[in-house]
Order: sequence, then C-alpha cells, then structure tokens
Amino acid sequence: MGGYYGIEVVVGVALLLTSSQCDTSCRGTDGHPGEGGIAGRDGRPGAKGEKGEPAVRLTGPVDPGVMLRLKGEIGSQGKQGSMGPKGFRGVVGPAGHPGSPGPQGPDGKIIGSGGNVPEQARSAFSVRRSDHSYPAYGQKVTYQETLINIPGDFNAATGYFTCRVPGVYYFTFQSVAKVSVCLRIASDAPFSQPGFCDYNNNSDQVLSGGVVLQLTAGQKVWLESFKDQQQDAEAKDTREKQIIFNGFLLFSNSE
Repeated sequence: MGGYYGIEVVVGVALLLTSSQCDTSCRGTDGHPGEGGIAGRDGRPGAKGEKGEPAVRLTGPVDPGVMLRLKGEIGSQGKQGSMGPKGFRGVVGPAGHPGSPGPQGPDGKIIGSGGNVPEQARSAFSVRRSDHSYPAYGQKVTYQETLINIPGDFNAATGYFTCRVPGVYYFTFQSVAKVSVCLRIASDAPFSQPGFCDYNNNSDQVLSGGVVLQLTAGQKVWLESFKDQQQDAEAKDTREKQIIFNGFLLFSNSE
C-alpha cells in the first residue's frame, strides 16, 4: 500500500510540471466571435425634463412659411353629433305688433228685390201685451208695447207679422198669468198649428212655445188665444197678465 501512494505522488508532480509548461508554449488558437444576442427590452420612461425657456418673439417681418411650419394644419370637419335631449320650455315672449289690415272683401250680393239693400236680409220683432184682461178666444192677440221692430214688418195694433223677405223664420212666445191660458202661433201659411196650454195650480201660470216657418212674401203670422179646458171664470180674470211675442228671420231663400 505504501508503494501505491508513492506512484500517485510521482504522477501528480508530473502533471503539475506539464501544466506549467503548456501555459507558455502549448496555448490553442482563439475561437470565432459569437452571434449577436436578441435586443433587450425598452427601458423605463425617463423622468420629466425641466420646463424650457419661453421663446423670444423676433421683431420685423415674419416669414409665412415659417409660421405654417410652426402651426399645424387645420383638420377636416368632424361628423355631426347625435341630437341632444329636448330642453325645457322657455317663457312666453311678448305679444307681437298688430298686423296690417287685410284686403277689402268682395261686394255683397243683393237679397230680394228693390228696397234698401241692408234691410233685405233683416227682419226681427219683439212686442209685449200688458193688458190685464183675458185674451179673447179665437182672436189674435194685440200688444201695447213694441220692444224691437226692424225694419217694421210687425203691426202691434193688428197683431200681424207680414213677411217681406221670403225665407225661414223663427217665432216664439212667453206668457205669465194667475189663471190657465192657451195660446198658439197661427199663420195663413200651410202648417199644423200647435197649441200650448198651462193648467198648473201655481200662483203664476207660465207658458211658452215656438215654431219655425218657411214663409213667402205677403204671408202673415200672429198669436191667438183658444178655448180648451179653462173654466168660464178664468176668462173673466182681470189680474195682471203679460204676453211677449217674438220673431226673426233665420235666413232668406236667396242665401
């Protein structure tokens, strides 16, 4: 075993001597340069720099070309945006000035034949009977007061309305009395003559009626009393009574 140990020492010394000699006379040739490595990642953004000095404006003429290079070009117009929500209703503005008068209308047409043109399409009356006596049966009623009579187609003394303008008329009456009264609108124009009566036992007997008639020129209309179920004593009553008779033209035949 001691022999082997001596051999190992001799071999180690030999190797050390051989290594020291190759450092000076046994070095190999240099190798080829290696290929470039992959580019590294970008570095982190640097810190914000300090604020620069303000520009100094030069005096004298300015070159437009230089100004165009300093200022960017105007961009194209953008698309129209969507419509916004409806706003609140504003306050009402002041009233405007009155408008100018309109053009004159066409001339009016003549209604009827002859006479004063404005009177041709007008006819209206209203009369009142204030006599306390009971109106006689089968007789036309006459009147003591004329409230209106345009243009004069009604005769209060005779109780007749005489048609002057052919057309459609409306006639109506109202009466107030302490006893029962029966009245009807009569005419020489052919129509069914309705009668109106009041038999209530109130302190005041109120009666009213009306009719629309188609009349020709010259036809007459009147109001008359008639006998129905009244007591004989009622026809002798002399207490306050009142009868009002009205009539007017609705429209003429030529309209």
